[in-house]
Amino acid sequence: MARVRYLGGEPATVPELGGRIVQPDEIVEVPDERYAAYVMQTTLWEGIEPPAGWEPPPVEQEPVEEPPEKPTARRASSRAQKEG
Repeated sequence: MARVRYLGGEPATVPELGGRIVQPDEIVEVPDERYAAYVMQTTLWEGIEPPAGWEPPPVEQEPVEEPPEKPTARRASSRAQKEG
């Protein structure tokens, strides 16, 4: 069994744990196969002891859009245009 810490500010009933009431800052055991479901809720749960061989899922990052390059304006002087 894996272990997680409840980070909520007040007691909460956790149906998946048989309706158990979990207190703030309490560490509870969760089924290994459900560990990721808890720790992905980062505002409510903190991973304490992951299951053996567990690796966090890869973090998908949004592609960063580069702003388009601003064309450099080359302005010929009006004198050069008249002379040409």
